[in-house]
Amino acid sequence: MLKIRRAPSPGALLLRPILEGGAPHPSGFQGKPGEVLILNPGERWIGADGASSAHEWERMGAACIAAAGPARRVALDARGLPLHFAVGLASGALLRAWRFDRLKSRGRKPSLRIELLVNEPALIAGAWARAEASLAGAAFARELVAEPGNRLTTTEFTRRLRALRTEGLKVTVLGRHDLQRMGAGGLLAVGQGSVHPPRLVILRWKGCFKAPPVAFIGKGICFDTGGISIKGAAGMEAMRADMAGAAACAGAMLALARRRSPCPAVAVLALAENATSAMSYRPGDVLRMLGGQSVEVVDTDAEGRLVLADALHFAAKRFRPQALLDLATLTGSVVTALGHHRAGIFTNDAALATAVTAAGEVVGERLWPLPIGERHRADLRSDIADIRQCMPAGQGPQPDASHAAAFLREFVASEGGGLPWAHLDIAGVETAEHAEGLAAKGTPTGFGARLLDALVERHFEDPHRV
Repeated sequence: MLKIRRAPSPGALLLRPILEGGAPHPSGFQGKPGEVLILNPGERWIGADGASSAHEWERMGAACIAAAGPARRVALDARGLPLHFAVGLASGALLRAWRFDRLKSRGRKPSLRIELLVNEPALIAGAWARAEASLAGAAFARELVAEPGNRLTTTEFTRRLRALRTEGLKVTVLGRHDLQRMGAGGLLAVGQGSVHPPRLVILRWKGCFKAPPVAFIGKGICFDTGGISIKGAAGMEAMRADMAGAAACAGAMLALARRRSPCPAVAVLALAENATSAMSYRPGDVLRMLGGQSVEVVDTDAEGRLVLADALHFAAKRFRPQALLDLATLTGSVVTALGHHRAGIFTNDAALATAVTAAGEVVGERLWPLPIGERHRADLRSDIADIRQCMPAGQGPQPDASHAAAFLREFVASEGGGLPWAHLDIAGVETAEHAEGLAAKGTPTGFGARLLDALVERHFEDPHRV
């Protein structure tokens, strides 16, 4: 909740960003990052360093909320700041103030009330409305990721996506029988061990000019046990977030709808639960995919690439989009390579890679390019099928993130031909691992929702470029 005002309301804690060296204080406060000066019970100064971009001011807004402690009403002093910095300050504050505590029976705190102080509230209204749409998308993605697997089943996920019809999105749901008729062998296999049936959900935003849509493809594994190749117990509870790619794509579609983007867009979300039962698919199985290719299963815990492969083929064939972008918490390998600081990007198109990476920099959802080499594809040769899903375990360290990308590229090429495609492996960045940043430690980040929204705005909303 945010209100734009000229002056703080009574009882609000005034939070004042101070640029380094801008207001030296006898206490020694200089405005360096991390510095907080409590002037009195009703006012705090927070060091802002040399913040010179909207995203840096978002981080400043988050730092203000972190410095507010238990206050329930705060006023962010943006008087005198350029418009886009003021919007960034408020955006960062709202992102950091987000929390998920609705499942608690006690100890729930009232929502933090945030005021943004500016000299001319009317001048910021338009820019703030644009920012609110993006924030709504990120919040929707975060809420989905935060839900535990027993609540956000494939059926419940589908219900929440259907509710987006009220935002102007067209929602189509393909169930098990539809998938069987189509021959979506990857998605069906991954979901066959669960009592919660797999779904392919398509969200469409019409836009206002005639052009092929931009297509977002999301991995929506509502919980991942690893299947027959079962995961260890340590950390398995975090696998409720294995649908963060689908959540980000849905959040981006909500943002586009809220701000009435002129660009046509579609999201294809592959939803399943990778469970262990007598019906689970097995290592050694050969699956017939939606595109007709046969795939040798090596590890049932490498399920994400199977559901994405069917979804990518479906999107490429059905919509012939301007560009395909898939998002997935796909591999531990990318976390080993990049830690919790950046997501990996793999692509077949340098121009698209540049545009996606630039959009990520704008919103602070940073990417790093990783390769798909000839050897990565060669490693996936199978003796009994067209391709194997991954490399067998026990053969030393493997570049699994690159192997997964090489696998996915086959299903883009089989139907998409020369379609520009980018694969974002967001494992490691879907949940905040550090106390600093736009999300409190341990909470979902919504990574990807704002990035995709920014990409469309910056790169696809001019019909003359299509």
